[in-house]
This record gives sequence, C-alpha cells and structure tokens, in this order.
Amino acid sequence: MQDTRPLLLESDFPAMRRLGVDTLQANLGYRCNQSCAHCHVNAGPSRTEMMDRDTADLLLDVAARHGVSTLDLTGGAPELNPHFRHLVTRARALGLRVIDRCNLSVLEEPGQEDLAQFLADHGVMITASLPCYLESNVDAQRGRGVHARSIAALRRLNALGYGAGGALELNLVYNPLGPTLPPPQQALELDYKRELQARHGIGFDRLLTLANLPIARFGAVLLAQGQFDDYLALLKHNFVHANLGQVMCRRLLSVDWRGFVYDCDFNQMLDLPLLASDRRMHLRDLLGELPLDAPIVTGAHCYGCAAGQGSSCSGALAA
Repeated sequence: MQDTRPLLLESDFPAMRRLGVDTLQANLGYRCNQSCAHCHVNAGPSRTEMMDRDTADLLLDVAARHGVSTLDLTGGAPELNPHFRHLVTRARALGLRVIDRCNLSVLEEPGQEDLAQFLADHGVMITASLPCYLESNVDAQRGRGVHARSIAALRRLNALGYGAGGALELNLVYNPLGPTLPPPQQALELDYKRELQARHGIGFDRLLTLANLPIARFGAVLLAQGQFDDYLALLKHNFVHANLGQVMCRRLLSVDWRGFVYDCDFNQMLDLPLLASDRRMHLRDLLGELPLDAPIVTGAHCYGCAAGQGSSCSGALAA
C-alpha cells in the first residue's frame, strides 16, 4: 500500500494554536470486524494492536486531573478492546461524557449480544457509521451484509430508547464513497430520517457529515487511481477560513493505543507527534500540565477538515 505521508508534510495550511482541552479522543486499537474502503487507520480483523489496562487507567487519570469533560472512544472497533467496558464504567463514574464511535455491525458480533444494553445502562452517546441508507452503497464501502447487520443493530438501539430525542443520544455518520466533499449536512439529515423511517422504522438524533482524508487506505486508493492530486486540489479550492475556529484539534487531544499523544486522529495515523517534537509526548507527561495555547502540527490533509462546510468529529462546522 502506497504511503501518502510524504506528500502531505509540505503545506501552506494556516498556522493554528490550541485553545484548550475538553476532549480526549482515544484509539483503543486497530482490531475491527470490518475492513472499510475509506478507513484511515487501516483497521481490520487481523490487526492485533490494543490499548492495555494500565494505559486505559492512565487515560482516566489524565482526564480527571485536568477536568476533561468528554472521553471519545474510537478504533478499529473500540468495543473489541477487552478493557472497553472497564474504561466506560470508570469514565461514567467520574462524570465524563462518553462517546462510542461504533460501526453498528459490532453489536451483532458473537459475544457482543449484551453490548447495546451495556451502552444504554451507562448512558453512552453512540456515534455510528452509516455511509448511506441504501444497502448497495453501504455494502460497497463496508463489505457484503454490513447494511443488514447495521439495520438490525439500529433497531436494537431504538428498542432500548436510543435515537428518540432523550438522554440516549444516537448520531449517524455519513462520509462520501469517493473523492468528493459531503453534501450539505442539514438537507442530507432530512433524507436519512425520512428514508430510514420509511424503509425500516428507524429513528436517530443527528446526522454528522465527514470528509474523507487522503491518508492510509483511502489515500492509497486515490494514488492507485491517479486521483490524489485532484482530491487535494478540491479540498484546497473549497477551503473556508472561518472553519478554523471550530476544527476539532483546537480543543481536543488524540491518544493512540500505546498512550502517545497527537493533535488529532489524522495526525496520529500520519505519525505526526504533538508539538512536532523528536521526543514523543505520552499520557504520563500530561499528569503535569496540558499543552495549552500550543501550536498545532498541520499538513496538506488539514484542508479536509476546513473545506466546504467543514468536517470534524461532531460533523459539519458551518450550518
């Protein structure tokens, strides 16, 4: 697989500084029950990297020490980490809001039959990938049968009270199938709600639109198809300066499965350490002070978060 990292390091993307830290986003490992075409972490069933118990506890110690409000759990499929439930239980006991970035089909995996109930019992916010309401589009991006398992999982979550506008929040995530920007989020949300209700009787709270970034698996596909330069040009042409005030890296730190810290999940996958230092910063270092008002390491990939409506872990940045 071709590496896009060397093509992204030199960039004229505007300089930014961190405004604060209210969210720790932790990648619990690269193991996943799916192998999606757009995956920027190259996750899949054969990956073995997993956050251990000591690092998970250290993550919570840092959050508690600095008054972090949100723990955002991702992967791979974060639920496949053997310490996932321990981490969620402790985080909720500390009063943290917990987000589970769920691929939905994991709820239908053998041994995970009680996972949906566990998430509901602990009031976990679910942000779930569903790149389309149509079976053909979902299976093309995520694998044969994924759409059917995702719909079954959504019905299970609805039955527990998720997606009804109450305390159990269920958000869906859309990302394009190819090298294009997402359509307007508000209009697409209306389409999703209408179609999922009419076709499957399914409800959810919000739709979040995310742009694909040209790194790892998706970046390699762009290179192989001769579309990499055109996609970067598309992102740069649609750059909106106003989006810089809301991009996720301004108030978030990303933590990998080993406990090393980055400005965002994408920098993590590009191996761009926090503060561009030769000495990697680890969670242990954050038991002292957080790197507030620090410069953010940027590259050409950052245009993906600032193009068009903008793209972040909470969806589009501009209404």
